[in-house]
Amino acid sequence: MSLGINQAKPPLEFIPPALNASVLRITQLLLPAWINSQTIISQIEAENVKTLVNLINEFQQKKIRFLIAFRHPQVEDPFALGYLFSHIVPKVARQEKIKLNYPVHSHFVYDRGIPLWAGSHIGWFLSQLGGTPIQRGKADWTGLRSARNLFVEGRFPIAVAPEGATNGLSEVISPIEPGVAQLGFWCAEDLHKAGRSEQVFILPVGIKYSYINPPWESIAQLLNQLEVLSGLTVEEKGFDPALPQEMLYPRLISLAVHLLTVMKNFYQRFYHYSSELEIPEIETSDGNEAIAARLKALLDTALKVSENYFDLQPKGNFSDRCRRVEQAGWNYIYREDFKDIKALSTIEKRLADLVAEEANLRMWHMRLVESFVAVTGKYVREKPTAERFAETTLLIWRMVTRIKGSNPFKLPKLGKQKVKITIGEPLSISDKFEDYKASRKNARIAVADFTNDLQKAMEKLI
Repeated sequence: MSLGINQAKPPLEFIPPALNASVLRITQLLLPAWINSQTIISQIEAENVKTLVNLINEFQQKKIRFLIAFRHPQVEDPFALGYLFSHIVPKVARQEKIKLNYPVHSHFVYDRGIPLWAGSHIGWFLSQLGGTPIQRGKADWTGLRSARNLFVEGRFPIAVAPEGATNGLSEVISPIEPGVAQLGFWCAEDLHKAGRSEQVFILPVGIKYSYINPPWESIAQLLNQLEVLSGLTVEEKGFDPALPQEMLYPRLISLAVHLLTVMKNFYQRFYHYSSELEIPEIETSDGNEAIAARLKALLDTALKVSENYFDLQPKGNFSDRCRRVEQAGWNYIYREDFKDIKALSTIEKRLADLVAEEANLRMWHMRLVESFVAVTGKYVREKPTAERFAETTLLIWRMVTRIKGSNPFKLPKLGKQKVKITIGEPLSISDKFEDYKASRKNARIAVADFTNDLQKAMEKLI
């Protein structure tokens, strides 16, 4: 989503997948050089790749259909997965003397909002790679039908991020959405109706980032920038690389508490939310518990500012609520009744522009919440590694950057990283299909149970 929207627009068009062999071949050829020059990733390694190789082999022999359910901590994840398919899988296949048909690739589902902030050319590019878009906050039947069709008929397996969005944390998994399980059962149902014998699997895949060299000094410098921007007075004490955690942890906690106080005052004064932000005293000596409680109250309040404007009830977890707010905002900006803008009068168009501009401003509060949906308040304390310090500091940076009105997607580069991709064990949809098709009630239970199983399987990959 662009940072400033002040005009109503026609409804978002579906971008159909249009796999282009030439675009795919060029992309796979240039991918290593692109990753090396345009990202902070310097190493990509994978574990248990033979499992994936065997699944692809069976897929190509038309014995199975499968979906890759991958962790999605960062926006760079698709590049790592692309490298996995185009370079690591072929290498392991040759080592195991397993003959695969090339290219090795996967279809994928992506958020329809990506081309809105990344550019329309990205929508074209993703479609040429065989991707299909989905609007996350509503029952996007066109997008779902496309994903369902690719799962059953696509030339390659299909990849989906079951968390629905990035959370910025390599070692925390957001609640898994039920869409992956539902797609799996739909695939089994469609195969059954067509008289096809393929088995259906969901393959959990973990993605974890770590720094080649712990970037403690870069973290300290970023903390200093955030302290200055936030109005904190910091004594110049220098930085001791021998004691990075001891020096940085108090500063990180102090910054978090200060920003929580600033935002609390902001919502109390200008949006008249007072009682919601008054947190009872917590009987514990652990300051992290108090921070977690205050953060939860603040996120709830920020979402209510958006929800009240769009007349939405606060149902579900923070991620669910963010998605509904996003879709409500899109409905105000990308208008179904604007398919022919030229037929509108000047007054109608201007009023619609005002509505779009205000909707975008109200969605701003939801965007703040998006960055913190997986934050527990204990992440750094439990394991004070450079990775956790960096991830938490970058989440705060994104919040401050949104408040400044700058681009929150261009993260500061703290240091070179390596990516570890872990291939899990495939979970069978087919084994549970008989229970699923017995009744509507059984279908709901089967989807919920499988979603829970997938959540546990992905957590084990951390």
